[in-house]
Amino acid sequence: MSADLDPETRRFSCGYMFQQDLLFPWRNVLDNAALGLEVSGACSRGEARSRARELLPRFGLEGFESHHPAELSGGMRQRVALLRTLLLRRPLLLLDEPFAALDALTRRELQDWLRDTWTTGSEAALLVTHDVREAIYLANRVYVMSSRPGTVVAEIEVRQRDAPPPHAVELAGLEERVLSALHLQGATP
Repeated sequence: MSADLDPETRRFSCGYMFQQDLLFPWRNVLDNAALGLEVSGACSRGEARSRARELLPRFGLEGFESHHPAELSGGMRQRVALLRTLLLRRPLLLLDEPFAALDALTRRELQDWLRDTWTTGSEAALLVTHDVREAIYLANRVYVMSSRPGTVVAEIEVRQRDAPPPHAVELAGLEERVLSALHLQGATP
């Protein structure tokens, strides 16, 4: 993203998903998912709801359109928040532990979906995670951070952008490199 863009343009160039879902308790699943599109002015409320509705099955939320956040599990709430962020289709996504509250099966399904989205789209993402395997599976490049104060202590290239995820042997080697970098600096995964 160019530094010469005005602050307003830069602000709307990225989508951000917080570690907490930050869903509005008075809005149902469909309305929470469509919220980003609505407030950004990208489309009408009806169009935003239609776009969100199309992706509900992919996020395991079909049939929960009219449920409110208090009626959902933590993982379902995270999926609504991720859907809300991805619907914006920003050139840069900032994702803070987006899969932390999900069960293993749902986590892998959404990781696969996200990889497919990134492979076919032009979005770039900065994913913060404490899961080394998740970082290696999703990233083209892993930056290992030290403990406080946080600084980059290692940069590990995982693959080229359109390459498939690493195979088991390669995955083990990459995981060892990341863990070694973490241990050398006293950081924790």
